[in-house]
Amino acid sequence: MAFLSRFSRNNTRSPSRGVREERNRHPILSIFELERLLYTGKTACNHADEVWPGLYLGDQDIAANRRELAHLRITHILNASHSKWRGGAEYYEGTGIRYLGIEAHDSPSFDMSPYFYPAADFIHQALNEGRILVHCAVGVSRSATLVLAYLMIRHHMPLVEAIKTVKDHRGIIPNRGFLRQLVALDNALRLKRSA
Repeated sequence: MAFLSRFSRNNTRSPSRGVREERNRHPILSIFELERLLYTGKTACNHADEVWPGLYLGDQDIAANRRELAHLRITHILNASHSKWRGGAEYYEGTGIRYLGIEAHDSPSFDMSPYFYPAADFIHQALNEGRILVHCAVGVSRSATLVLAYLMIRHHMPLVEAIKTVKDHRGIIPNRGFLRQLVALDNALRLKRSA
């Protein structure tokens, strides 16, 4: 069973307020502005919504529905709310579904950033082989954060573009701590690409 756990509660530095423009003209928004963006557009959610070709973002209910998973032809599951008290990889035995569990807490103080690259790699591999459901309890914060990180890392999207891409298909609202971590990732990726 693949399982990742991290209980560190490191805080990240808060980005400066206001919109700044960087060299390639992508706006970097404050946390407040990102939250405003998140509250616009689609706010409704199904148990699972396809937010990128073959990539479904959903909740615990869909993850527990083996019949619906088969109907959606899901081959991989990334659970951002893994816990030893709820089903993990063993629940999917006999289905052919590959599972990765991350024991993340939906708390602004939880450091999700160590999982950005492993999750992006798992999602990328899954999409090369089939379809993936990325979920947490409700499918709007922890799992959404990992999907946004995937789009930023593997598809070179700035954070704002990644948010808009997902928001076209599902209402999401990562907590403020996760948004700060995504802003830090966005900044790091920009620096890396401009180097």
